Amino acid sequence: MAPTLKDGDVILARNRRAPRTGDVVVVTWVTRPGQLSIKRAAGPDGTGWHVEGDNNVASTDSRELGPALVHGVVVARLWPQPRLLSSR
Repeated sequence: MAPTLKDGDVILARNRRAPRTGDVVVVTWVTRPGQLSIKRAAGPDGTGWHVEGDNNVASTDSRELGPALVHGVVVARLWPQPRLLSSR
């Protein structure tokens, strides 16, 4: 599967609602505080969320780093080509 976002994309994220499965989210890892990542929410996982990348073969995600803390849901890509993002 092709990534939804690429390096250099400018996004808009909001933290006004709880994430839903399938949402693209901004997270930090429970095991690595302070390291921001953008992943897809797969479901609640005890102390945080299980998140996965869109490229299952090459993504570093909850399968390696454990649960993540969600800081916001990505609602739009602003640049280079603006578009709204929605959960699958």
